[in-house]
Amino acid sequence: MQHSDLAYYSARAHEYERIYSKPERQDELQALQATISELFADKSVLEVACGTGYWTQYIAQSAKTICATDLSEEALAVAKAKGLDKNRVRFITADAIALPDSLGQFDSAFCGFWWSHVARASIARFLDSLHARLTQSARVVLLDNLYVEGSSTPISRRSPEGDTFQIRRLSDGSSHEVLKNFPTEGELYAQLSARAENIKYAASEHYWYLEYYRAA
Repeated sequence: MQHSDLAYYSARAHEYERIYSKPERQDELQALQATISELFADKSVLEVACGTGYWTQYIAQSAKTICATDLSEEALAVAKAKGLDKNRVRFITADAIALPDSLGQFDSAFCGFWWSHVARASIARFLDSLHARLTQSARVVLLDNLYVEGSSTPISRRSPEGDTFQIRRLSDGSSHEVLKNFPTEGELYAQLSARAENIKYAASEHYWYLEYYRAA
């Protein structure tokens, strides 16, 4: 995540979850909520870029423990206010590109709506950072947006490296340019193939979902 993006997400923390209120997305979201809860039953989960804890609350329905990380203190404050079980859920300030050893080791990981905010040139660094915190054959679940004309914020520009950007506007009237990539299934396989096993990809109308196991 770029520093400008961090400032944006910190400023957006108290209105972030409005994105989950779009009427046309409710059926898909309900199905994903149930899937996420089921996948992490009795697991020790590392959640990267947890933001306001929207997905943390569904993971917490079944997981053994969760370490939910984010770089935005403002977003984490919203997440902590959800009142999740402190004996099983901890929120830690951490950079997803440089996850500290002090977090420990986990047998599962979840990255919801984070992959799209990683510059293409930084994907390998992110995966190295994530996998260093995972046990061999740990399950990783990625969830993110598909670009849907009329529902998604339009792309404002594309960089020479292939990264795409959107102009986001907050309720205070401020405008922010935010990195937001929409990888194809083929691109995801290419980026993960050297580090992942048993990759499974699925897409609905507005979201893509991918799970894999950390390669030995």
